[in-house]
Amino acid sequence: MPFPPLSDAEWPAAIAEMRDGFAGRLNVYRVMAHHPALLRAWSAFRNHVVLQTTLGPARSEVVILRTGLRLEAEYEWAHHVVRGRAAGLSDARIRTLRGAPEAMTPEDAVLARAVDALLDAALVPEALQAEVTALVGVNGLFDVIATVGLYRILASIVKSFDTPIDADILAELAANPLN
Repeated sequence: MPFPPLSDAEWPAAIAEMRDGFAGRLNVYRVMAHHPALLRAWSAFRNHVVLQTTLGPARSEVVILRTGLRLEAEYEWAHHVVRGRAAGLSDARIRTLRGAPEAMTPEDAVLARAVDALLDAALVPEALQAEVTALVGVNGLFDVIATVGLYRILASIVKSFDTPIDADILAELAANPLN
């Protein structure tokens, strides 16, 4: 692995203050720390998508899980199974996100179809925009698009550099596998 997660001892001085925050907690950001300026620039966008999204925790996790699944990003899928559970998603609901939108709740189906459209064609068709907007508002539509974009980049990083799933996530899924 040419760009493994940086240890505390290897952490760049240029972003020393970020190590004890979100960036130091996850392997994906410890990998991104190989490019300190990128990680610093990433911070505000990540904070909006992860912490300030208008989608709310559960809907955000639906979008992220579907994105991780579609991009075959095992790292993101594993992390967001755990986060999705914490946001109130049941294992049954998470499992439906692996299948066709027709098998999902109507709300999840709208979000999954938007993710699929973005990943397949880099756009949300006008009729689907109306459905997403009716569900989550205009800001929510933009947040769906931004979330898919952010997690597409993260999927590219974790897959390109074979980023290991964080130990706490592996332990949680070993103790409580997705049934």
